[in-house]
Amino acid sequence: MFLSRSNSAIAAGIFTAVFLWGANNTGVKFLVGHWPPVWIGCSRMFCVAAILLGLLRWTNWFGPNVPLTPEQRRTLWWHGGTSLALYVVLFTCSLLFTTASNVALCLGTSPIWATLLEGRPTMRRESLKRYAATLLAVSGVLVLFWPKLKLGAEHLQGGALALGASLIWTRYSRTCRALGATLSGAEITAQTMWRAATLLAPLAAIEVFRRGGLVWRWDVAGIQLYCVVCGGVVSFALWNNALKHWPVSKVLLAGNLIPVTTMGWAHFCLGEPVTPTFWLATALIVGGVALGQANWEKIFGNRWLPSE
Repeated sequence: MFLSRSNSAIAAGIFTAVFLWGANNTGVKFLVGHWPPVWIGCSRMFCVAAILLGLLRWTNWFGPNVPLTPEQRRTLWWHGGTSLALYVVLFTCSLLFTTASNVALCLGTSPIWATLLEGRPTMRRESLKRYAATLLAVSGVLVLFWPKLKLGAEHLQGGALALGASLIWTRYSRTCRALGATLSGAEITAQTMWRAATLLAPLAAIEVFRRGGLVWRWDVAGIQLYCVVCGGVVSFALWNNALKHWPVSKVLLAGNLIPVTTMGWAHFCLGEPVTPTFWLATALIVGGVALGQANWEKIFGNRWLPSE
């Protein structure tokens, strides 16, 4: 099978996706300066879905291709597809008003929503570890971007859209987690993406018509191709594979590294400045991710706190 179930392979897949998504966020920031935002997301998802559906149909890289049940189809339409469509609109439109780094800041709050939805904090070991790891990582996100936050109307609008995208991303990830009981990560990605793209197609067509068509540039097309293959096919397949085997909050916790990779890519590619608190914030974020991912029973034994 193309995607592994071992914890080390899943972790490696998540961190690969995080690295690729940092470049993807930077690329989309560049794209919205030349192409309509909804069309960018819609066309990308159609291409990703077509590639993955072809691989699922003609290869066994992702395991056997299982026919969908009526209940799965309804879930894919009304929960997966609609959530992903709304997320793409909010994410791409937020980049019209603020920097890629500030958008990544807001998206970095998703582990908070996932942790809250998985249960209130208790004195049990796993609950305390989950909340402590989430708070530590999110504190790093805040430290990283606090000097960059601007209170202008446009930046506030962009931040509000990105925060909404974070909430919807959490909902989408929980849906993928539920679907992962019977479907592979690649199949979930393909099935949700073509549905989301179908829902957005009329709006994307209106955008292109109102602009009088698309301006063709090879650099823009090349970045869109990267977003399709690396930011779409590879990253979403790895991410949804992780959601199939790990709790949503644990997967999203690793996603706190996306602001770090986004800032790095945006600095080198778009000239966005690195904040003075970059290294302190990185240490907090990495510490939170390590706390959430580590098996502390093996390190400290089984005595310090009652188990779940």
